[in-house]
Amino acid sequence: MTQNSNPLEKYYRQPAIYIKLPSGGKYYSKQVFTPTETGEIPILPMTAKDELSFKTPDALLNGQATVDVIKSCVPNFIDPWGMVNYDTDTVLLAIRIATYGETMDVSYTTPITNESQTTTVNLPAVLEQLNKAKIEDYAVTSKGFKIKINPLTYKNLTKVQIARFEQQKMAGTIDSSTLTEEQKQTAFSKSWYTLNMVNFSLLIDSIAEVTTPDGATVTDRKQIAEFTERADTTTIKEIEKKLSELRQQCQTPPVRIQATDEQIKKGVPATFELPITFDSSNFFG
Repeated sequence: MTQNSNPLEKYYRQPAIYIKLPSGGKYYSKQVFTPTETGEIPILPMTAKDELSFKTPDALLNGQATVDVIKSCVPNFIDPWGMVNYDTDTVLLAIRIATYGETMDVSYTTPITNESQTTTVNLPAVLEQLNKAKIEDYAVTSKGFKIKINPLTYKNLTKVQIARFEQQKMAGTIDSSTLTEEQKQTAFSKSWYTLNMVNFSLLIDSIAEVTTPDGATVTDRKQIAEFTERADTTTIKEIEKKLSELRQQCQTPPVRIQATDEQIKKGVPATFELPITFDSSNFFG
């Protein structure tokens, strides 16, 4: 033992599980992610400091808590702000398993009767489903446009979520203010316009390239932005829908719930799906 060694060092946390990213790491630069030869990356359990970060409201809202915890528990991610949305659920789920074990209790209300219930989710089974997902990078519209998706990073998504939260908060403030109805309407219109611009920016950021029906491929950001601004609304709405469907890839699948005989007698469906959104806000169940 060297003079400066810490006898407690052997009790430091060690990797609890190893995972493969759904994206395969193909979207990352070396400044964001360090790949491994096997494709598997180690996941460390959270420290007490990490757990505290996930319980700090301001840090949760601006995304910093999630970034700090991922950086602490997944050392291969140098800059978690650059993590693409395909990998977010898998990484957070793996950290949850590494820290608290393989099950998580989830509360829900039954359809029709609205009774409060709790179910236990097998997290490794959910993780296995996520790992089986096949990522498609392209979508083709009915008019023959081929769109290559640009996966959104955690930074992109956080920026949008903050903007939406701020506009919702502003709407509540306007509604309860002493402004005249005309002034409220003007303020609401401005807030709505700001939110629409955020969503429009998200659309542009989501498009990596567009191949036209006659075979021309466009990757220039300015030209793509001009296209989204000047194409007819039917074309753009279909592109938005296609991109939204692609973004759903590798998201946590819903859990199928089996109703009891007593619940079925009350009108509850025999089986129904429980959506599981896995993020920092419900990390503890």
